[in-house]
Amino acid sequence: MGTKIKRFIKKIRIKRTTILVVVFVLMSGILVKQLFELQIIQGQDYISKFESRITKKRAINSTRGNIFDRNGEELASNVLAYSVTFEDNGTYDTTRQKNLTLNGVAYRVLKILEHNGDSISRDFHIVLDHSGNYVFDVDEGFTLDRFRADIYGQALIDNLTEKQKSATADEMMEYLTGKSGFSIALYGEDAYTKEELEAYDLPEELSKQEILDLAIMRYELSTNSFKKYMAVTIATNVSEQSVAAIKENQTELQGIDIVEDSVRKYIDDPSLGPILGYTGRASSEELTELRKKNPEYTNDAIVGKVGIEKYMETTLQGTDGEETVTVDNLGKVLKIDDSTRVEPVAGNDVYLTVDSKWQSAIYQILKQRVAGILLSKIEATKTYDYSVNDAAQIKIPIYDVYNALISNSVIDIRKFSEDTASDTEKNLYAKFQQKQQQVFDIITNRLTEENPPALKDENDQVQEYLTYICNDLLRDTLGVISKNAIDTADATYKAWSQDESISLKDYLTYATGQNWIDISKISSEGEYLDSEEAYKALTDYIITYLKTDNSFSKLLYKYMLQEDTISGREICLVLYDQEILSKDDGMYDSLASGAMTAYDFMVNKIYNLEIEPAQLALEPCSASAVITDVKTGDVLACVSYPGYNNNLLVNDMDTDYYAKLSIDQSSPFFNKATQQTTAPGSTFKILSTIAGMSEGVIDDSTYIECTGSFDLVTPPINCWNINGHGPIEIREAIEQSCNHYFNMVGFKLGQDGEGNFSENRSLAVLQKYASLIGLDKKTGIEITESSPHVSDSLAVPSYIGQGTNAYTTSQLARYATAIATSGTVYDLTLLGKLTDSRGNILKEYEPDVINTLDVDSSVWADIHDGMYRVVQTHKQFDGLGMDVSGKTGTGEVDVYHPNHGMFVGYAPSTDPQYAIAVRIENGYASGNACLAAADIFKYIFELTDEGSILTGVASSDTSDTSND
Repeated sequence: MGTKIKRFIKKIRIKRTTILVVVFVLMSGILVKQLFELQIIQGQDYISKFESRITKKRAINSTRGNIFDRNGEELASNVLAYSVTFEDNGTYDTTRQKNLTLNGVAYRVLKILEHNGDSISRDFHIVLDHSGNYVFDVDEGFTLDRFRADIYGQALIDNLTEKQKSATADEMMEYLTGKSGFSIALYGEDAYTKEELEAYDLPEELSKQEILDLAIMRYELSTNSFKKYMAVTIATNVSEQSVAAIKENQTELQGIDIVEDSVRKYIDDPSLGPILGYTGRASSEELTELRKKNPEYTNDAIVGKVGIEKYMETTLQGTDGEETVTVDNLGKVLKIDDSTRVEPVAGNDVYLTVDSKWQSAIYQILKQRVAGILLSKIEATKTYDYSVNDAAQIKIPIYDVYNALISNSVIDIRKFSEDTASDTEKNLYAKFQQKQQQVFDIITNRLTEENPPALKDENDQVQEYLTYICNDLLRDTLGVISKNAIDTADATYKAWSQDESISLKDYLTYATGQNWIDISKISSEGEYLDSEEAYKALTDYIITYLKTDNSFSKLLYKYMLQEDTISGREICLVLYDQEILSKDDGMYDSLASGAMTAYDFMVNKIYNLEIEPAQLALEPCSASAVITDVKTGDVLACVSYPGYNNNLLVNDMDTDYYAKLSIDQSSPFFNKATQQTTAPGSTFKILSTIAGMSEGVIDDSTYIECTGSFDLVTPPINCWNINGHGPIEIREAIEQSCNHYFNMVGFKLGQDGEGNFSENRSLAVLQKYASLIGLDKKTGIEITESSPHVSDSLAVPSYIGQGTNAYTTSQLARYATAIATSGTVYDLTLLGKLTDSRGNILKEYEPDVINTLDVDSSVWADIHDGMYRVVQTHKQFDGLGMDVSGKTGTGEVDVYHPNHGMFVGYAPSTDPQYAIAVRIENGYASGNACLAAADIFKYIFELTDEGSILTGVASSDTSDTSND
């Protein structure tokens, strides 16, 4: 057979090389066919498969540590929730296509969330106001400058251009939404076509709120632009309906995913808000600081913003895990590589020293006491005559109460003009419009007429309008009048601010000529205007601005009340219209029909605490108390009234609630226990005793004659007992709180060997002992605390708690603790122990003694006996059922504001367990602080039935006693 083949080949004479060529051609043909099949026929399919399979690392969120009280009660925890994430995982031919794609996806998600009652996370400093304008939600300052730098992509604020530094909310929105930003709203030749919008499911027109929401989502996405496949969270704690809708449409929502997450939940107790604080999205400056301690913080990290949440941030913050996943081009997970999984580690748990039940009860006690004082001072009048010149006699006119409902935004006057307004609200608004036009005519006249009256020649109402415009609006709010540019020594400035001898027109005209006015803030042509044109621009701006200025509108309502253009009854009825009160309370019909007067109505609502003192923000409206364990320095209660609901500030912050708190005149964000400083009043006389006895200028046999007035200094200092106490020794001096006695101590401590008095010598001794007892430094408490100030002037008055002494309630509580322990000065703490998530103790916080006073025991004996006598002679403690020691104090303000009432002490007297400091701001008398302290002692020592202490209504017993 083989021979035949060879003969055949020989016969046709085919060369071997020819055979090789044929074989090569055949093989090449097959290869070309395969290449054609792969690249042309199936190429797109393979490309799609390649592009749709992306391997990436995915974070597994950890949970934040919990916070407990000293008894294990849960104060802050985590609740399972779902979040919506957004990532840019697409490929685009053009930037226009990219923006259309991402904007279209963002819009569809926005509509799904809105349909189901959810919303995006709006941790953004531009919002829409009630007039539909873009405005900032923070004042000018570092936070806003940092926000501008973030928006314009600048690492440092100093890198901003002058134009960027002064950019308005409108200008920043134009930047974000225009061609240089995310191309959300394009106009002219750049505008999207109808076909483009339809192709990407975008409407032809977007509302201003929709534009803002899309800008927020796109901005959040842009923060991870350097890590394309890293998702950002755009909505948290969304409903199951939104989850289902997004999953159902996920094939059309490129880059959108639903992830399991956790949201923070706090105990429902406003007393704990100022201690716990709340969490929120980290700002760029917060991230910079936190990454110094832990570089793993992500751009969308949720961190503690204030309180214990902030102080213990790195301890509470867990460590995220991770896993490698394969996803398609829509972000759908195709495969999880279990071998790469790193489990997340939960944050550590923090146990506080605070007893949450005590905290809540003391908060209620303070609220009841403040309400009781407020009620006792309300009278059925329009105004109070301050010419009485006695702070103790100040009364609160009922018209001030009505006005407070508007002034402190309990009632929202902006709703009066809405289509849904009630008949009462519409009627009020109609009257307001008439009043507004009258006032604008007056203001226009004063700004433009030839020779307007001097400020002092105007009536009180017009004076208030004009000073508001100049000082509150142009200077303090808008910065149009530059504080730094003003020459306070200038005669014209003094004529306006002190003498009131010139008109507002004269002052503003002069200020414009002196370049005290920053015209660039009100006119883009500022630098090209002469002084006359600049003044014209300023006057036009004032009237235009006032038309939408809510604060100025509140002034008009104040005078409408005073003129009886509107009534207290109408204002009270609006409380029902705006659902602040329920019409089911049994009083609405009586008020509406006139069967009940507005006066009686308001007194009833304050008594029942349906309208709280903090809502009215009259004086008094706040109080604080701090309780310590004298054996350890542990803080068992740190109460600031009013507090706030931190559940409304965490996760998706209720921005309306935050804004309301920010402008609330009772300042709930300002911790009255740790941030408010006032003169300590006569509570300071215990330190004076220590200084005087330790330095040897007095002893327990020293008698000083109190004549009722100390006249060795100018002006003389009166004792509260103007008839004098007569000869008095130290224990009785403490008991009677004799000003004369302690003035003499301060005077003697300032004398040299020859009897010459020196202010500096006296102050040096006072400052020495204040330092020894810890009053010259913060207490160590782990939340924001103001620095104390030991008096540095007016030496002799300083020894009775006046001068420039200023301390927080927490600092007075440490002072009381040191007295109770005969000289042990602790650093106070809110921290008890630290555990991991399984309950294993990682750290127990030990008492930290910073000093022990080297004071003779006889001195302490005199002090303790004197403080015991104080309580025995104050009827507010009658029938307490326990021996208590303490010292009262009255912090004087001026004749226009009631004094502050204070009490420091400890119990039991013979073997102290707890020290206390109570302050009622503008509480009129120290006797009211004593009443609050007595209630607190009754509660914590269980000396009487709880229901008789926590009554839920305003206290009926108040005190006018200030024998200190």
